[in-house]
Amino acid sequence: MTTEAAVTPAHTGPWERWGWLMAVVWMVFLVYPVLALLASDAATGWVVLGWAGLVAFATVYVIGFVIGMRSSWGRPRPIVRTLFWVQIACALATIPAIESQALSFLPYLMSYASYGLRGVWHWVTTLAGIAIAAGTIVATGRWGGHFQILVIVLLIAVVNTVNTWLIGRSVDADKVRMDLATSEERTSIARDVHDLLGHTLTAVKLKAELAERLVDHDPARARAELAQIVHLTGEAIAGVRSTVTGIRSVALAEQIDASTVALESAGLHVDVEGDAAALSPAQALPAGWIVRESTTNILRHAKARRVRITMAPGVVAIEDDGRGARGPAGNGLRGMAERAAAAGAVLAVEDAPTGGTRVSVTW
Repeated sequence: MTTEAAVTPAHTGPWERWGWLMAVVWMVFLVYPVLALLASDAATGWVVLGWAGLVAFATVYVIGFVIGMRSSWGRPRPIVRTLFWVQIACALATIPAIESQALSFLPYLMSYASYGLRGVWHWVTTLAGIAIAAGTIVATGRWGGHFQILVIVLLIAVVNTVNTWLIGRSVDADKVRMDLATSEERTSIARDVHDLLGHTLTAVKLKAELAERLVDHDPARARAELAQIVHLTGEAIAGVRSTVTGIRSVALAEQIDASTVALESAGLHVDVEGDAAALSPAQALPAGWIVRESTTNILRHAKARRVRITMAPGVVAIEDDGRGARGPAGNGLRGMAERAAAAGAVLAVEDAPTGGTRVSVTW
């Protein structure tokens, strides 16, 4: 009798490859109908039919067990149901030879229905098995000979009910975890795209405005600004592609250079202190995104004239002399806080000594 079933259709795990041994091990309890057939005084034809039914039952049971084990939990394959009826027919074929000893097949049928067919099949077969075992004892009056099988049937009913409930809960929990993981990944991708495009589009807007002002009296510089716009949009497209495919990686040093260019193009003076190599590769990736988002916020909201970017072991800080942080935190600040927390760091947004805002991430 089986005590568990697979909950996924995968065939590569050790349980899927060797779980059939569990069904084979339980075959030892078919010793009772074997002994009954050996001691049977029924006609030879019935005994032969009984042996054929017993061998066929064992074979079909193992085959059905393996197929059912490789079916998704709650969605058994049609062949599993067909083999269940074949097992019932095989068990019935032994009755003329062993009579009430055929009750020995009940625990197998109950377990097969519970773990292979599941759901309503479990309840119908369990209740029917108990009723058949109890009814046979009452009809034959052989309490001494069949009470043991009734106890086994009752125990199997309890064990199968508890096990199938636990397996079902586990499957539901796995589905919830998968849904949450999918939701978190979507949020992460949305945050990455927001950070990436927010910075790039802000820089493109500023350069486009500058090119518009220069187009009449300084066409050469206007063309240079337009060339940078083309370059920035190309980088944005590549960044979105890499983000969606999960291979995003912007080196901190490259991001510092890009932020410096964007800030200086907007007329700000930028001071960079320290070396990007002071941070580990695991720290550099989230630090780069936070520098990018801070740059975007400065360009959009700060109205600053000077920006200082400081790097030290385990620390990156971006400080401006603008008007300071005002109003509730937006998506950008929330995204930075989430990214820092995911990297095991602490994000701090505070007033800078220069009167503006200081954003720092510390490991």
